[in-house]
Amino acid sequence: MLSGRFRLLRREEPERANAAIGLDIEVFDAWTGQARAAGTLSGGEGFCAALALALGLSETVQAHAGARRIDTLLIDEGFGSLDEEALEMAMEVLAGLEAGNRLVGVISHVAELKARIPARLEVTPGLRGSTARFVIA
Repeated sequence: MLSGRFRLLRREEPERANAAIGLDIEVFDAWTGQARAAGTLSGGEGFCAALALALGLSETVQAHAGARRIDTLLIDEGFGSLDEEALEMAMEVLAGLEAGNRLVGVISHVAELKARIPARLEVTPGLRGSTARFVIA
């Protein structure tokens, strides 16, 4: 995603030996030629990196977990932080997953996505609770 600008790296040596860390991921930025902490990514960049990581992990799980196929991917929000170009790339990646017979569920408040998603469940809040309707464009 993002035309190969970023590459996620796992830091082998933690910055502080006594610090509690997770995966300790940093991002190599091809534009600057430098690695930096993942926490320095903008909201849109972070969303794209998280989506790329989730897709990569799902492929790894499928390859190493007895060939178990992951058929469904649910994405909750994040699209509002993307600029137009990044949104287009993210939608292309998700469309590719659908073409590979995966179900992709998107939870979002971004109105532009409504026009781009042909089948959707729209949930509308109301005074007496939410209502839901299935829409096929």
